[in-house]
Amino acid sequence: MARGPERGRGREREREERDSEFSDKLVHINRVAKVVKGGKRFGFAALVVVGDLKGRVGFGHGKAREVPEAIRKATEAARRNLIRVPLRDARTLHHDSEGRHGSGKVVLRSAPAGTGIIAGGAMRAVFEMLGVHDVVAKSLGSTNPYNVVRATFDALKEQENPRSVAARRNKKVSEIVARRRDGSGAEVAAEA
Repeated sequence: MARGPERGRGREREREERDSEFSDKLVHINRVAKVVKGGKRFGFAALVVVGDLKGRVGFGHGKAREVPEAIRKATEAARRNLIRVPLRDARTLHHDSEGRHGSGKVVLRSAPAGTGIIAGGAMRAVFEMLGVHDVVAKSLGSTNPYNVVRATFDALKEQENPRSVAARRNKKVSEIVARRRDGSGAEVAAEA
């Protein structure tokens, strides 16, 4: 019977190793008050973005009476809702895309090396956790961080790598990918 607890500890260790590969970033905390007979009861809602800095990212929302508990719940929800986004050269997006959620709209554009992350607040957190180093993004409409994050995820879900597009259209990758210009202005063949 001594094996049971050992197996349990092994699972915990595996879970900790898996969780350690992810980084998380707190995007927003909202304090809400419920008025009751004796006064006010405060609760907290947290929005957290989690990613492995290599193309996987997720977001979660958690509510609790205490801030750390709300953050923990949001982090767990984010780990359950991860998406994989194909990145070009492990630094930027393959193509431009737009996303919407509610009245929030975002425009994402791939950028040349050295540009950095040009994006505001909630979007910046998503790109940092995703592992994107060069991107230009603009948020239009709603400034609510929940809508901005969801719109950003909507845009990221549209991202496709040239290999999958070429396979779907029965073409070669070189036919799909337009010739891109490098920093000096000379044309170079883009790689998938």
